Amino acid sequence: MSRIAILGAGAYGTALAISLARRGGHDLCLWAHSQKLAEYLTDTGENLPYLPGFTLPADVKVTNDLPAAIFEADIILCVTPSQHLRETITHIAPILTRNQVIMSASKGIEDNSFLRMSQVVGSIVKNPFAALSGPSFAHEVAQGAPSAVVIATTESSLAQSLQRDFTSPSLRIYTNDDVTGVELGGALKNVIALAAGVVHGLHLGNNSAAALITRGIAEITRLAVACGGRRQTLAGLSGIGDLVLTCTGSRSRNRTVGIELGQGRSLTSIMVGLNGQVAEGVRSTTAALGLAKRYGVEMPITEQMYAILYEEKPPREAMNDLMSRPGREE
Repeated sequence: MSRIAILGAGAYGTALAISLARRGGHDLCLWAHSQKLAEYLTDTGENLPYLPGFTLPADVKVTNDLPAAIFEADIILCVTPSQHLRETITHIAPILTRNQVIMSASKGIEDNSFLRMSQVVGSIVKNPFAALSGPSFAHEVAQGAPSAVVIATTESSLAQSLQRDFTSPSLRIYTNDDVTGVELGGALKNVIALAAGVVHGLHLGNNSAAALITRGIAEITRLAVACGGRRQTLAGLSGIGDLVLTCTGSRSRNRTVGIELGQGRSLTSIMVGLNGQVAEGVRSTTAALGLAKRYGVEMPITEQMYAILYEEKPPREAMNDLMSRPGREE
């Protein structure tokens, strides 16, 4: 039995807690940043703001006390928004023991530093690290729909241990030692999903969506390889798998934001409508371009998304500019 602390009681953190409880055999604690949410979850068992319709199993302890949540935990599973990960790890760093495993399910790149989540954690502590990524909407994970994700770590024995801890009849776990490729696949697909949403919002059709997704994975792969990832990783669950889901699934927040941008709504009004939920691609777009500039990688879709998000470029004009780029070999 492992003691697992899940940090972040949003939709995905709650879904993973439900999945781990369904598997059985673990001591589970779910930490909520908001005291009000922690109390509501304890009283009702339902995460009404983020994952309504599901009951949190009674054996999942809920707390707003971060040190208590991680006390004697074997695995600390971070499911906070990526921009809050540094603050969270900094808070717990003084009380961590060296063998506690830090596992990140946050899919993003840090603002300004352009660091991946493993690099953020590694800049603060030296604990064993793993990344969890792959095509998995929170609602379906909580529902017990068959899903497959990947755990990436450079330590093979840790990979096998985590694979055993997280595998269940409804959640199949693969392992990979390419942490860079897995993390960048999970983060950059959110940017392409925004663009896929714009295509849908503009009613440009299925041909356009297929072309954009295909060129999107090429763009993601170029940057991931430049950063040290492996090309074949991006052909797997954390690359094509997560990209297809996020670009086509109706539950994708990033795609939804893109649809509304394509329909002419302002980013400010769209973000207000998310009611505190996070569309990671909105912030990852800037960081992706920062990384691309650092490594000299061309990312035309990401550039156009940045122009739409932050320079008020009309979405249709951005799509036209993508189509009018000079011809090239595939």
